[in-house]
Amino acid sequence: MSTAFEPRDPAFEQRVRESYARQRLLTLMGASLERVAPGEVDIRLPFRPELAQQHGFMHAGAMTSVVDTACGYAALTLMSPDAAVLSVEFKVNLLAPAEGEAVVARARVLKPGRTLTVVRGDVFAVRRGEEKLVATMLATMMAVRERGLSG
Repeated sequence: MSTAFEPRDPAFEQRVRESYARQRLLTLMGASLERVAPGEVDIRLPFRPELAQQHGFMHAGAMTSVVDTACGYAALTLMSPDAAVLSVEFKVNLLAPAEGEAVVARARVLKPGRTLTVVRGDVFAVRRGEEKLVATMLATMMAVRERGLSG
């Protein structure tokens, strides 16, 4: 599903990348920002034993952190230059255990708004070049202005 959205900030990609560079949790986890487009962000998280739960699958908390971040940045791509983004609500469905070399979170804006933006994020486990959908998120992101926050 691809919907063409017009960004309010011509420098949206630079703003997202600069903000992502300040993401300490995702840096600690080893995640990387792969793609930024209007209303769309992809983040890759390589599998490491430290990110596994007791059965050896990638921990749901690690996947949720990555897909929440992807959803937030997908929303930010469509926000005005004076706005920062915060998650206000999300629901995650875990569809299958995540195993393989990495997971990729792909977030796509469903409905942008001046204050609230609804985003869908899908998480795919990558194993030997094949992708398998393992989780999906529906999230609401809020544009925050005049609070001293950036990106």
